[in-house]
Amino acid sequence: MSVASAGNGRAVLVQDARIIDGTGAPSVHGSVLIQDGRIAALGGAAEHAAPHDAHVIDASGLVAAPGFIDMHAHSDLAVLRDPEHLAKVSQGVTTEVLGQDGLSYAPTDDRTMAIIRQQIAGWNGEPDDVDFAWRTVGEYLDRVDSGAALNVAYLVPQGSVRMLVVGTENRPASPAELVRMQEIVATSMQEGAIGLSSGLTYVPGMFADTAELVALCTVVAEHGGFYAPHQRSYGKGALEAYAEMIEVSRQSGCALHLTHATMNFGVNAGRAAELVALIDEAIADGVDITLDTYPYLPGSTTLSALLPSWAAVGGPAATLERLRDPSVRARVRHEVEVVGTDGCHGVVTDWSTIEISGVANPELAPFVGRTVAAIAEEPGRSWSGDPTAVFFEILLADRLATGILQHVGDEANVRTMMVHPAHTGGSDGILIGAKPHPRAWGTFPRYLGHYVREEGVLGLEEAVAHLTSRPAARLGLRDRGVLRVGAVADLVLFDPATVSDRATFAEPRQQAAGIPWVFVAGIPVIADGRRTTATPGRALRRPSA
Repeated sequence: MSVASAGNGRAVLVQDARIIDGTGAPSVHGSVLIQDGRIAALGGAAEHAAPHDAHVIDASGLVAAPGFIDMHAHSDLAVLRDPEHLAKVSQGVTTEVLGQDGLSYAPTDDRTMAIIRQQIAGWNGEPDDVDFAWRTVGEYLDRVDSGAALNVAYLVPQGSVRMLVVGTENRPASPAELVRMQEIVATSMQEGAIGLSSGLTYVPGMFADTAELVALCTVVAEHGGFYAPHQRSYGKGALEAYAEMIEVSRQSGCALHLTHATMNFGVNAGRAAELVALIDEAIADGVDITLDTYPYLPGSTTLSALLPSWAAVGGPAATLERLRDPSVRARVRHEVEVVGTDGCHGVVTDWSTIEISGVANPELAPFVGRTVAAIAEEPGRSWSGDPTAVFFEILLADRLATGILQHVGDEANVRTMMVHPAHTGGSDGILIGAKPHPRAWGTFPRYLGHYVREEGVLGLEEAVAHLTSRPAARLGLRDRGVLRVGAVADLVLFDPATVSDRATFAEPRQQAAGIPWVFVAGIPVIADGRRTTATPGRALRRPSA
């Protein structure tokens, strides 16, 4: 039987594997029988129960583990338009959590869809092969159900909800508007969303005060979901921003999942222990907290995110118009260079740390892979020696669609957070651009190769638990994230001696090494290291939806 037919209605016997079940328990050697999309038997029982025509995979030397769950992904359009989705499935990812950072494509209406498409073009592009016909969360999830490489869970984006009701103005919501936002969140949860996200350094989500966030999270809690905020700062005032999110959880009774949870920028180097103490104190006090991180130092966002929030009020068109005004540029320059903008986490922008990763305007392609500071040193340019002028020119020429890397992380902080008992893995991967962050292709093998095998920061069984059962528990997925009889056969086979991330900052689109097989609901999406044509992924709606 060919590898292409393995799992397609036929049983698969994964023979002689090192089974790591995802719970953190010690591994055992044995076999796994996959039948009808589920784990039918484990260990010796699998050998006896296997049908005579089962496809046998010799897994000697390989680990069999639950499929990995990416708790922070930006594949909102990629899952619809790229049936291969090699970046994620080749890492062993079988489920992604989308709708992140408070901005995504549902719920919307015609007006807000147009604004959001332009505003987050730097995350997802502005493709012409997607019809964007959906408007509700339910309709978006239905589109995923028409065929995807892997499974999708979706967060209601708070910024998109606020844009629908309040617009992009910096003002409190009226009582009637707050009720309407609560209704939209409730409907979205009923349609299958698993929680609420926020982007509190992005317009318009950042204009919500604590009370507004509590009101929305109260609704999420009533529907059994969780709150996943990109908080108000990861730089200056980061601990205060984390404390606000914990207070939102405490007041609303809503479980809290801290996304890309670390302490960035030079002001926070080596301070992750302070964040851990804050989290542990809250957990001891009964607050339900989990978190995710990516195993890299640089971050990734859009160049326009560095603007002060007042410059982004009114949406992308209004922002571009402001940037053509010399007086506005002077005000922005002062905040960027002297004060530190709220978009840049209250930290004065160091242009030597801001690297262009992708552009929409092909005329700007020579800037990709270079820092804004380096671009400013080009001789004969109108901006020579003035990186802030480069910032303005690129924003205008690319209509705010520029992607960047921010080299602002700290290795000690990264390691401190990844060993926390509440930790899970999230790539925060942006898939577009000429040189996107390699975390989009390398997060999960980097955990297993670099931080487990090479550095010994985590044990293998513990690392697998971080990437499987822990996120599954947060998502309320009772039959995924573990290898046990009856569980859905989302499964990855990897070689613990060779698994590694091959994606680099210079060559970010490189398939991981050492992951030869990946199954989604018992269907192989990676077979002998190659992508099959299967698209068995589906929307994982909140269980009671």
